[in-house]
Formats: sequence, structure tokens, C-alpha cells
Amino acid sequence: MPELPEVETVRLGLTPHLAGRMLYGACVREPRLRWPVPAKLNELVDGQRIHRIDRRGKYLLVQMDQGSLIIHLGMSGSLRLTTTATKPEKHDHLDLLLANDGVLRYRDPRRFGALLWSAHPEQHPLIAHLGLEPLGESFSDASLHALCQGRKTAIKLLLMDAHLIVGVGNIYANESLFHAGIDPLLAAGNLTRPRCARLVDAVKNTLTKSILAGGSSLRDFVDGHGNPGYFQQTYFVYGRAGEPCRACGITVLQIRQSNRSTFYCPHCQRR
Repeated sequence: MPELPEVETVRLGLTPHLAGRMLYGACVREPRLRWPVPAKLNELVDGQRIHRIDRRGKYLLVQMDQGSLIIHLGMSGSLRLTTTATKPEKHDHLDLLLANDGVLRYRDPRRFGALLWSAHPEQHPLIAHLGLEPLGESFSDASLHALCQGRKTAIKLLLMDAHLIVGVGNIYANESLFHAGIDPLLAAGNLTRPRCARLVDAVKNTLTKSILAGGSSLRDFVDGHGNPGYFQQTYFVYGRAGEPCRACGITVLQIRQSNRSTFYCPHCQRR
């Protein structure tokens, strides 16, 4: 599933090509995504100008004159810039029609993504209750320490709770905890303020490096121009169970936490 760096990569790639452009409708070939595509999407977007593309967690917000599109890429979704002359393929479910025969095409083989409309996206149920943005100033050693207080939840699971911190999915939680030297099983309430500071730095650095590398492409992810990401080539622990730790040489271990795989180095990461 595309995580924060992949969604941010898409946002950065599309913004120069979409900001300021007019939409002239939508062509919906398959409305049955995770939630139904709005029945009147064509009328809603026709004649609207795209002002900017924002991101909230793993959601893209295409901000227009009188509302916004809320887009989630699900497990396998992608957005690509093309033209009306490019014939849609089997899983190309929706086109947003731009001036000069331009098309923003939504592709989603598993149909687990979403494309919704909201006049006030910040109040939408999918957006309103999201937690701190890990790349924002509000995510700090103080705010993380406050979130952790009194919690018995394992720190890795807290990092992945979108009601507390948005967008730090499984890959980046594993990698961030490694770089912070923290055992993923450590109870969040036992995290000291200095260790919170190290973890905040690790999260921000890991996400930023992934964005610079175009995100991670493990299965389906490509950016708005069809290019894969390359951050997976630099993983220290994720997906490396049984291999030597890149820092100390000890074997990387794999366990399960809430039905998700966790990878860590028992020497470099301590409770």
C-alpha cells in the first residue's frame, strides 16, 4: 500500500502540471471503488480550476474553486498524466479531463482506493480525526512524549495509529525504529523524552529520504509519470529477516504485531 512518502511523491510530481489548470469534466468507467465514486462527479468538477494539491496523511486533496477531490490510492492505485488519445486499459477506472486534451487517469486493479468529493475536506469523516503530520512542526519530542504517556501499546503500533500520527506505515515504522535504536516491542509509555527526540528525528529523516528516492516500489507503486521509487534498495531491516544487520552483522529478526510483519535487529534496538 502506498504510504506517506509515496503519496507525497505523487503530489510533488503532479502539482507543477495541474496547479492552475481547468477541469472540463470526468469520465467514470467503474464507480465501484472502496466507496462509490460520486454519481455527479462530472458535473461537480466541470469548469473548476485546480488551485493546489495538498496531502493529509495518505490522502491527496485536490483543492478547487468550490470544493476538493479526496483521493486515496488504496493497495494498488495510481494517478498518471496522459492524453485523451491514450486508450484506457482494463483497470483505468476514471479520467479527470483537462484542457488541451489532457487527462489525469486513475488506475486501481484491486479497486480498494477512493475518489470522493467534499465542499469542506477538512471536515470530512476520513480527514477530520487524523493525527499529527510526522513531517510537520507539530510532531516533536514533546508531542510524541505526550502521546506516549500512560500507554502500554507497543511503540511500533503507536507510530502506525493514524488517529495519533498519520502516514507512518509499516515500512517506515520498522526503519525509523531501527535508526532510533528502539525495540519495536517497547511499551510506548516507557519511552523517555530523549528517546522520543531520537525517534522523531528518525521518522522525519526516514520519510524525507524516501521522498527524495521517489518512495518505495514493492508491488504496484509508480508516480504520476509512471516511474517507480527506489527507497527499497536502502532498507536496513524491513524485509531482511535472516540477513545480517547492515550496522552490526547480527541476524535481523521477524515477528508479528497486530497481523503485520515487524523486522528488527536485537543488538541495535533495545528496550
